[in-house]
Amino acid sequence: MPNDPRDIEAVALLDEPVRRALFELVVGASGAVSRDEAAIAVDVSRALAAFHLDRLVREGLLVAEYRRLSGRSGPGAGRPAKLYRRGPREVTVSLPERRYEVAARLFAKSIERMGDEVPPASLRGSARAVGAEAGSAVRQRVGRRAGAKRMRAALLETLVERGYEPRREASGEIRLGNCPFHALVSDHRQLVCGMNLAMTEGLLDGLGVRDAVARLDPQPGLCCVAIGQASRR
Repeated sequence: MPNDPRDIEAVALLDEPVRRALFELVVGASGAVSRDEAAIAVDVSRALAAFHLDRLVREGLLVAEYRRLSGRSGPGAGRPAKLYRRGPREVTVSLPERRYEVAARLFAKSIERMGDEVPPASLRGSARAVGAEAGSAVRQRVGRRAGAKRMRAALLETLVERGYEPRREASGEIRLGNCPFHALVSDHRQLVCGMNLAMTEGLLDGLGVRDAVARLDPQPGLCCVAIGQASRR
């Protein structure tokens, strides 16, 4: 089956710099974004921000909702604001055409049939090794003598490169806004979440980040892994 023309059009839509900046802003936000917030963040007029945001909604890349930001209701509460979130649509374009997802689903089914433990120890070990290898490579690049603050920044950069869309919460915890393997989650959640956790643990080890720990904490719209402060003994 060839690439869906709608996917090609969606990718082309993001070629416009302001539109792409607005899309990345909304996707990276921890909550819904208003037109005013988007306009200020990207430094464009509210009208231009609204135009681009609504275009992204029409293509299914964002979804819109309405809510009173004042928290009040009834007469005098004002009109509800239009807010934007990431849409559920996934866009994939491959030239030439490739179908890696089919192979991934076959591998996932086969792994789940290997035994009662999901994910099996062999997969957890391999995932952790992949994460550790990536972390070690970054640690060599930034320098093994780099301080804890630089290593934390390197952790965020590496998570971004790998598609996890990390977000630092006010508490200092890191939440992952996206699961790069989302297409497999509905049918193989336990397998994918265990693999994500093992890779993140390996990444922390490879980077030498000792004051953080990864754990499973599934939340709607987020990756199942969270990275928090390691408990001090």
